Amino acid sequence: MLKVTAAVTPKGERRRSALVCAAADLLCEGGFDAVRHRAVARRAGLPLASTTYYFSSLEDLIANAVEYAGSRETEQLRARVAAVPRRRRGAECTADVLVDVLVGEGNGLRVTEQLISRYERYIACARQPGLREIERRILEERTEAVIEVIERSGRTVRPELVRALVRAVDGAVVAALVGGADDPRTQARATLIDVIDVLAPIDDRVAQVH
Repeated sequence: MLKVTAAVTPKGERRRSALVCAAADLLCEGGFDAVRHRAVARRAGLPLASTTYYFSSLEDLIANAVEYAGSRETEQLRARVAAVPRRRRGAECTADVLVDVLVGEGNGLRVTEQLISRYERYIACARQPGLREIERRILEERTEAVIEVIERSGRTVRPELVRALVRAVDGAVVAALVGGADDPRTQARATLIDVIDVLAPIDDRVAQVH
């Protein structure tokens, strides 16, 4: 659990939540450098002093923002998974579903910003040990979502291979963001089609549903 320094009243909790939400939005829009006391207070519409009243340090505020941003992504992820019907799927159809779950639906600047923010948080863990447990938990929730999609698609689940699949998608997305030649969804889909039948083969015990 993250430290709560002063949000002991309903008003205090509302203010603290507003600051965390504002910090998470800034984090997603501009990265870690965008999360500063003054910018967060301005975005939340609160006095500058509130950022130091409710949080012990800028690092404390950033950690809360990272957790909030991850929780927001997880909620979106669970909603996408819940909408996936159970039926046996071929490689391309399974890849399409997993791209929506792991990368997000649609294209455009907002999706790109969300992806950049996600991978910036991953890299930040190498320099900020305090964030590692948060990101490990978020990554595990992503993996669990992929496991459920694979099961719903009539495929065999081996957790260690599913983790390899998630890492393959992450690598493809990062390559697309850096290279700019392809959109992340296209790169992720191509990678999934290449590996899905190896890492999560069709479960022959599951009947074909037409």
